[in-house]
Amino acid sequence: MDQVNATEPVTASAPHKRSLLGALLHWARDLIFSVVLAVIVILFLYQPVKVEGTSMMPTLDDQERIFINKFVYRLHFGKIDRGDTVVFWFPGDPTKSYIKRVIAVPGDRVEVNQGAVIVNGQALVENYVPEEYRDQSSMTERTVPTEEYFVLGDHRSSSNDSRAWGMVPRRYIYGKAVFIYWPLDKMGVLR
Repeated sequence: MDQVNATEPVTASAPHKRSLLGALLHWARDLIFSVVLAVIVILFLYQPVKVEGTSMMPTLDDQERIFINKFVYRLHFGKIDRGDTVVFWFPGDPTKSYIKRVIAVPGDRVEVNQGAVIVNGQALVENYVPEEYRDQSSMTERTVPTEEYFVLGDHRSSSNDSRAWGMVPRRYIYGKAVFIYWPLDKMGVLR
């Protein structure tokens, strides 16, 4: 058991109070750090974008707001897979961005037969394309070249996609759609 000698005075240090100026400086430092961190995340990792058009309905509606992951495909860090919803510079006019779903990757053979997509001889199961959004178009078989991708919109009857203008070069793909943040009732991870 600890003992205190009654002949020596006992002193307790009072808690240190920050001055108002000190508190404001600490708050400003934390705010600046948070802003810098947010800028880094937005510039290099995630970017908010607005969907314009109906070509990705029902997955994405016109005017929805989403976050895209810009880091996942940078410097070939991540592999672009079939089914990924990607954002890319439009090959016909690289000042415009498009968002579509990857249907075929380099080396795949892809064709469309009266609306049915066939990849490497197998009919693609596309649960994300409702019957009312399908069309009856056809496209002869093509092989996807190295470093290029075949993309389609989910709303096939209103999509301007690889069926019309060809493949998307890998270097034009700059993000993967990952999260819907507006409207709030659709907020969540994009599949």
